[in-house]
Amino acid sequence: MALVVLATTEIVLRYGFGFCDAVLMRADPHYEYIAQPMQDRHRFGRHIAYNSLSMRCEEPDTNAVIILGCGDSVINGGSLADQDSLATTILSARLSQEWGRKVQVLNISAGSWGPDNCAAYLAHTPLPKAAALLLVVSSHDAHDNMSFKRVVGVRKHFPAEQYPSAIVELIDRYVLPRFVKQGASTDEELGIDKGGEGFNPGFLALKRSADDQGVPFLIYLHAERSEIKARSYNEQGQEIIRFAREEGVPLVMDLDHGARVDELRDRIHPDDAGQRRMAAILHDAILNEGLLRMP
Repeated sequence: MALVVLATTEIVLRYGFGFCDAVLMRADPHYEYIAQPMQDRHRFGRHIAYNSLSMRCEEPDTNAVIILGCGDSVINGGSLADQDSLATTILSARLSQEWGRKVQVLNISAGSWGPDNCAAYLAHTPLPKAAALLLVVSSHDAHDNMSFKRVVGVRKHFPAEQYPSAIVELIDRYVLPRFVKQGASTDEELGIDKGGEGFNPGFLALKRSADDQGVPFLIYLHAERSEIKARSYNEQGQEIIRFAREEGVPLVMDLDHGARVDELRDRIHPDDAGQRRMAAILHDAILNEGLLRMP
């Protein structure tokens, strides 16, 4: 009887919830880590896919109008966001329909990436000619500098291979951490390292990259739960705002566009409604603020 219960539990966890089908990561010498390429996952009822360049979107099409969408878990969505609910997916479809030709907003992101991770990825990845560059950041990205601490295959949210059993994954990755204190905060477990010295150099690197390519550069400043409640960005957010103003970079601030606490699934990550709102804001910024002209 016990074996039947274990076998049934294993099957339900695997095929009902997507255990043993986690997004796998790989370490990288240039930008710390990224999702392994060519993954097609189904987990917690969501579809998650990565192309051959480890982007969370379809393959780049050289015949399409390409917009580079860069950022961290906010734009990536993580395992709790379906591929079709991502702001980049929604924006791609809407612009394609309005312009009457294929538009791709590529999703170049990974959890806890900073602008320097994004800049390093672009510098070391051959890509088709882009029409614009979008950077989605939060206030904490002001000092989220790359540290190259080993996280892939070490921290549970950066697995390099699947667990041998769904039951083992459930216990080791989700149950035990709730009861066993290992001296690591939630941010640390997710690989977030906010103690970097100085303003993240990736902001300026991306600005210079866009200038060199002769393409527009837009920063979207996402608001965290505490900032929405305070109706103001914190000190690090103000640093990003100052950078954008001093460098003449167009800046879209979430707080100016109806940011809502009930559109966050935790203290920072937007739910499906939040992703739709981000897509709508970016759409208006692209068209109404003249970031791009209809081809």
